Amino acid sequence: MRIVIQPNYRALSKWVANYVADKINKARPTKDKPFVLGLPTGSSPLGTYEELIQLYKEEQVSLQNVVTFNMDEYVGISEDHPESYHYFMWHNFFNHIDIPRENVNILNGNAADLEKECNDYEEKIKAIGGIDLFLGGIGPDGHIAFNEPGSSLSSHTRVKTLSYDTILANSRFFDNDIKQVPKTALTVGVGTVMDAAEVLIIISGFSKARALRQVVEGGISHMWTVSMMQMHQKAIIACDDHATMELQVETVKYFKDIEKIAGNIIPDLE
Repeated sequence: MRIVIQPNYRALSKWVANYVADKINKARPTKDKPFVLGLPTGSSPLGTYEELIQLYKEEQVSLQNVVTFNMDEYVGISEDHPESYHYFMWHNFFNHIDIPRENVNILNGNAADLEKECNDYEEKIKAIGGIDLFLGGIGPDGHIAFNEPGSSLSSHTRVKTLSYDTILANSRFFDNDIKQVPKTALTVGVGTVMDAAEVLIIISGFSKARALRQVVEGGISHMWTVSMMQMHQKAIIACDDHATMELQVETVKYFKDIEKIAGNIIPDLE
């Protein structure tokens, strides 16, 4: 597992956006063989989306031949609701780049048959050949997508009841009224993310420091679902200095030195 540590959130967002753009450009995707990108919502990827939009405007990357699959969506709110993940993605990203509407895939939380919606989503991912790169963020409790603590580490797309902590945390987006927050969501599973060829998890801020410690220095546990990334053959944790505050000093130095050596910069011997 590669750990990339940047000094702040802006630098972290630039690094992730450039990494994603480089992956797309090197793949040279076509309409018949698109680059398949998994995407998250939430505060963690906002900076990355802003940087990718800027790269698109500078003609450094095109998403014309990129197909996306989002991680999750609430059950029971309309797609044009300001807190739906459909609205989030179009408002913050898709409306500002050249991705064709038909290339965007987001779970339908208002489907007549939610289990069928989830199964069809998995089949669509398989039919296109799998996800090339899955971006993700995490919650303070180490969950990825809506795979709350205790979720199966082999889970796939499904209907998930949200924990009280998640509902309470998300109430800030619903006028601080916990009664307005959806209690269930559709989400890709930990296994869905693990099936991707590559996974890149964005972790920023001191509030995520405990989760990062568990992911990097702790063992694999279904109580910290993102810890499963330790088992992925090509996983990257991209974080900022604030998120490393609970890691051991030796751990932080080790991973920073690895990145310097990979960039042909030999660390000072002190």
